[in-house]
Amino acid sequence: MSQELTPEQIQQSLQGISVPAQPQIMVDLQMEQYMPDPDLEVIAKLISQDPGLSGALLKIVNSPYYGLSNKIASIQRAVNLLGSRSIINLINAQSIKGEMNDETIVTLNRFWDTAQDVAMTCLTLAKRIGVQAGDEAYALGLFHDCGVPLMLQRFPDYMTVLEQAYANAGPDCRVVDTENQVYNTNHAVVGYYTAKSWRLPEHVTAAIANHHNALAIFSDESSRNSSLKNLLGILKMAEHICASYRVLGNQTEDHEWNSIGPLVLDYVGLSDYDFETLKQTIRDLGTHR
Repeated sequence: MSQELTPEQIQQSLQGISVPAQPQIMVDLQMEQYMPDPDLEVIAKLISQDPGLSGALLKIVNSPYYGLSNKIASIQRAVNLLGSRSIINLINAQSIKGEMNDETIVTLNRFWDTAQDVAMTCLTLAKRIGVQAGDEAYALGLFHDCGVPLMLQRFPDYMTVLEQAYANAGPDCRVVDTENQVYNTNHAVVGYYTAKSWRLPEHVTAAIANHHNALAIFSDESSRNSSLKNLLGILKMAEHICASYRVLGNQTEDHEWNSIGPLVLDYVGLSDYDFETLKQTIRDLGTHR
């Protein structure tokens, strides 16, 4: 039986870090909630497309109030636990968090598009390769760049710096190194603290913190960090398949993948040919836009 949360409890739990929700998803959710009998499955599907809403939802479900023995990363399970009344209160709380101007929405579309694409591709890869739970792979894909909109809120020139970071990426320079030089922080660190505030499972937050540190992690050939490597291997393949370097980084070439790709493929046990075939299959499926 789901325990109903009041609007006040939801507002209290949502204090602090907030990643803006996609306007169109909010409209679709508002329409669904006004139906005579709102469909929880439809609501879960809509929420699972949006990092901000999914994070807010998991933060509530993983709070001490619900007393779960293990933190969960499954949006569907979280929706079922909360129930329709609390979900509607959550949607309403998020919808009054302030309007964004058109320019911000256009910029954030780059973030939202890659988040959805990478999440779906992570899920597909997890099923194909079988080394990782699908809901955690999906959650990592959805949340890995959740620091990007927060950096953009804080630093108006952030997207220009991020593009430069992708251009500089290679064996001797991580994407986050360029950000660190300019801001003394980066979207992986901000994303990690955001994911922690959402009470995501620890190995998912660790993967978010390290998602631009893959070269060092996969260069370590010991059996340490296997759960981190499993998650990061799927994420880095998914980012490459979804061309994050083009959508977010505005680059024609994936410099980061060029330096880490062979190590990642070696770890997951795929040849270049296997990966190219898999990449084409996933793109043909329409998982990637």
